[in-house]
Amino acid sequence: MEWKNLLSLERQVAKEKEPPQFDRYPIDEVEKDYQEIISSAAFRRLQDKTQVFPLDKSDFVRTRLTHSMEVATIARQLGIMITVDKTAYLKEEFKNNAFLVRNIPIVLSCAGLLHDIGNPPFGHFGEVVIGEWFQREFQKDEFSFKGKLIKDLLSEQMRKDLENFEGNAQALRILSKARNNAEGYDVNLSYGVLNALIKYPTSSVEFDKDDKDAKKHKLGYFYAERENMKTICTATGTINGVEYLRHPLAYLMEAADDIAYATADLEDALKKRLFTLDEFVSYFEREVKMLPKNRVKYPQELLDDLERRMTEKERSVENDLVAFQKWMVLVRKWLMYVVAFRFSNSYKAIMSGKYEADMFYDTFHQDTIEILKGAMKEFVYDDKEILKLELAAKKIISGLLNDFIYAVLYWGEETDDYKMSKADRKYVNIISANYKEDYEHAKSEDEAENLYLRFLMVTDFISGMTDSFAKTLYQELNSID
Repeated sequence: MEWKNLLSLERQVAKEKEPPQFDRYPIDEVEKDYQEIISSAAFRRLQDKTQVFPLDKSDFVRTRLTHSMEVATIARQLGIMITVDKTAYLKEEFKNNAFLVRNIPIVLSCAGLLHDIGNPPFGHFGEVVIGEWFQREFQKDEFSFKGKLIKDLLSEQMRKDLENFEGNAQALRILSKARNNAEGYDVNLSYGVLNALIKYPTSSVEFDKDDKDAKKHKLGYFYAERENMKTICTATGTINGVEYLRHPLAYLMEAADDIAYATADLEDALKKRLFTLDEFVSYFEREVKMLPKNRVKYPQELLDDLERRMTEKERSVENDLVAFQKWMVLVRKWLMYVVAFRFSNSYKAIMSGKYEADMFYDTFHQDTIEILKGAMKEFVYDDKEILKLELAAKKIISGLLNDFIYAVLYWGEETDDYKMSKADRKYVNIISANYKEDYEHAKSEDEAENLYLRFLMVTDFISGMTDSFAKTLYQELNSID
């Protein structure tokens, strides 16, 4: 792989030609990508989507929007660290190359802003609900189309796309819409940015969460986007025969997401008093003691630093929170440090598409990041408020799928024997016009593929909802005050 291709400025749709006067004050193309993302409706909707904790009146708790901004910031800083580092690992490509030094951080920032854009309402559990709904329906005799079981009509990949609904693949789907309508105003990003976003260049029939290669742990694109996936990876040079390779910057974007998740969300949890600082220290101590002796030093140093901060002021809930926040600043910097080291140290394997681990592997803090992630499981995920949110998400999303999936079965496909009900037509009329237009642009002559695309039209509609909109629509359709 080569950087001139990896940062490809090609796009799905040619942009309008700008007045020549604009050339006097030039703006890089990837900076224009950044502006498009910030201005897009899909990005703005993240302000009303759950990150981990149910949205409440507190300004402290992160939303998907603030989380994405944090990921973008960390990713951008990692881009700066690898291109201007002062170690012996600085690569020749980055020396005296202003284009790479300037644009790699911006591409990473764009990818960070976008990484959760495909997530449905109510956090990651929303993805689970959609997938499990289709798994159940495919087993029912009444889930049929023109007398045939739908699970038999759809191809294996189409069926698995729906059964394993994934926000990462949905993000690419959202950003692929520009190709359907050149006259529209969908986000039209450069292929370099799009490819840096794809953490898992793997289909639903190939992914394996237990594979040693991290790029195969989830699906990264749906059958519907297979041609655009090929176009993107061909333009950026991340295709080797029939195999897609991970874009090098996807490693850094994924690491930025892990760092933000493992640190910022714990701050929220402490603020919401889901654990005390003493409980966290006890947990951290226990985890460190379980490590092999040769891997204890650096996590223990961080723990010692936290305990020192706890004794510097009189103990109180407020002072503990401040101590924890300041400690987390140090933790984030160390995690970023080891990620930059791993990227530079494993550069050859990454650039050849052969690197299979994450960016924390075999570094000072490979255990620290796992301990922090474990703390979320230890203290957070069984919180009653989160459990109630997830149960509400199941009821709301499943209810909407029940209504809209069955409503679109025969939309545009009616015969004398198979017709839409009046209620079905009303449900279809509720679906936003842009989703129906996307379907019209994408549909083919294949009846089964069109059925699959209508199902995606519904998942587009539902996953694009904010928490508030999904809840309100569900209540209105079910006459709930």
